[in-house]
Amino acid sequence: MSEAQVPSRWKCAVIQLHPEPMQLEDNFNRAQDFIRKAAEAGARLAVLPEYSLTSWVPDDPEFADAHVDGKYLSKFCELAKECDINIVPGTFVEKHVDGGKRMLYNVAYFISNEGKVLGSYTKKNLWHTERAHLEAGGDNPHTILDTPIGKVGLLICWDLACTPPLPARLGEEIACREVDLRHSSRSIPGTYNAGRKTKHHLGEGTLLDLTEPALRWNPKSEAIYLGSTVISRAFENTSCIAFANVGGREDSGFAGLSQIAMPLMGDIAKAEGTHEQMIIGEVDMEILRDAEESYKVREDISRPDFHYPVHGDFMRKQ
Repeated sequence: MSEAQVPSRWKCAVIQLHPEPMQLEDNFNRAQDFIRKAAEAGARLAVLPEYSLTSWVPDDPEFADAHVDGKYLSKFCELAKECDINIVPGTFVEKHVDGGKRMLYNVAYFISNEGKVLGSYTKKNLWHTERAHLEAGGDNPHTILDTPIGKVGLLICWDLACTPPLPARLGEEIACREVDLRHSSRSIPGTYNAGRKTKHHLGEGTLLDLTEPALRWNPKSEAIYLGSTVISRAFENTSCIAFANVGGREDSGFAGLSQIAMPLMGDIAKAEGTHEQMIIGEVDMEILRDAEESYKVREDISRPDFHYPVHGDFMRKQ
């Protein structure tokens, strides 16, 4: 889509879903209800958290094969076309076999309002508790996708903390699923589970994702981290950050904090509480242009003498 066809303003919905472990159909149905409501409210994009249909339960014998048939990716594509809305459906754990070795990857997709998969991203930066179960997508490049709402990049959970590669993969916006599924039952993207986001970590998705010594210093540290990092990334990259975390009971330690952040503005929408909910914010592309004109982030990155040559080469190729 040409820049002239990209809407100057559009609504974004971030869904703070609470995925019940391995209850794929029930989780999909609840996500579907939220997405339909988002479309009815005029949203052009809906973003779900990491591990949105399975939660983070890597020791469950059915976890690795939960998405082997592609059933739910197809259902999200059908839903996107039916509701005329773009969807980032959280992440899917996908199994590949390489040289006889089973490899599990955490993959995010961008689905257009026509029901087409426009691109995918395999998580590169695994949270510590994921590394025993998943493979990092080390050779999978960060790409900028041309979509009906403009240029979009995808990040998953701990990617948000790994700032060196971030500027190179930013377009006008970043749809970032942060789900902390690290529940205490134990799941930014961040996925925290009651751990935390199903992103990740018993925290996954929760405030309990840190070591005991770290938590003794400040039990609310993860909330401070998420609240400050999402907004910082928006300013640093003159981009809109749509951050979807998992939800859950507050007494289980879930972090919540799903939000949409813009440079110059800070949060334009933010979840109130940790319970399952949806927020909608209006993204004004003029703010991004004014922020870039002021901060000149991409202008600096694209300079031939930019002092981080890998990022500069990437941006010039884009």
